Amino acid sequence: MTVGGPTLTLSNGVTMPFFGLGTWQSKPEEVKAAVKAAVHAGYRLIDTAAVYQNEDAIGEAVEELIKEGVVTRDDLFITTKLWMTHLHPDHVEEACRDSLKKLKLDKVDLYLSHMPTAFNTDGSKQDHSVTVEDNWKVLEKVYKAGLARAIGVSNYSVEQVERIMKVAEVPIHNQQVELHLYFPQLEMEKVCRKHNITLTSFSTLGSPGRFNFTLPNGVRPAWAPAPADMDDAFVHELAKKYHKSSAQILLRYVIDRNIAVIPKSVTDSRIKENFDVFDFKLTAQELERLNNSPHHVRLFPQDFMIGHPEDAFASER
Repeated sequence: MTVGGPTLTLSNGVTMPFFGLGTWQSKPEEVKAAVKAAVHAGYRLIDTAAVYQNEDAIGEAVEELIKEGVVTRDDLFITTKLWMTHLHPDHVEEACRDSLKKLKLDKVDLYLSHMPTAFNTDGSKQDHSVTVEDNWKVLEKVYKAGLARAIGVSNYSVEQVERIMKVAEVPIHNQQVELHLYFPQLEMEKVCRKHNITLTSFSTLGSPGRFNFTLPNGVRPAWAPAPADMDDAFVHELAKKYHKSSAQILLRYVIDRNIAVIPKSVTDSRIKENFDVFDFKLTAQELERLNNSPHHVRLFPQDFMIGHPEDAFASER
């Protein structure tokens, strides 16, 4: 199995693996073992965020892997994200340094603004004073200070990406969005290609694990009904043709569009299986058919953005 797999090159020349380990919903006691299993399996990209509350455990795993000589720091690509409670210019650098401390790093490889909508620091109230341009200008300072090798955004709209690029001294290097068979983000892909912005897909498998998600207050959100990507008949047909699982076909579909993927797992066998997607490619005709799948549904409407002037999905509501 290829260590690290193929890479994308960001517009500043930094290389980023196509394939990484997602860690949303991974509890600290699980994620440490998952990171170690992933790195031993060949993964070199680890994706986390301040709001996942597992940066400490990931930092411990990375530190131990380096001490054991399994990898060097330069072998790894670590992404983390700035949460909405710290989008105000007064709090961005502080939040970044806090993430670095937890991850036991002097810099991250990619630092993303997790959402475009600012809230106050306890998360109880929307802050309408901060625009995406305001937030980007401070992310540029984080980049210029050497705290991140690249910077980007997550869950931003096409219009917000265009606005940032009009004022950016440092361009957006990466945009991470919900992107999967039944929500292919073709317009976003086109705009990012135009600006030489790489894309990362989350929920590439249709996020079957979202039904297990529990909020800190113990409440499980009610999810809108949606067809399951892994049950798609054509995906099953391709799985049979290529002797792969439905999950592997869905991952390859996105990779063949030149988009990075970060499937989450804490199971050793699934971590290894997910990564086993570099020995086949889908044809142009198969990609075209998958791009035109019959369903189109956003799984994560991010309703907390409703009412904010920077609600990225306002046009969809």
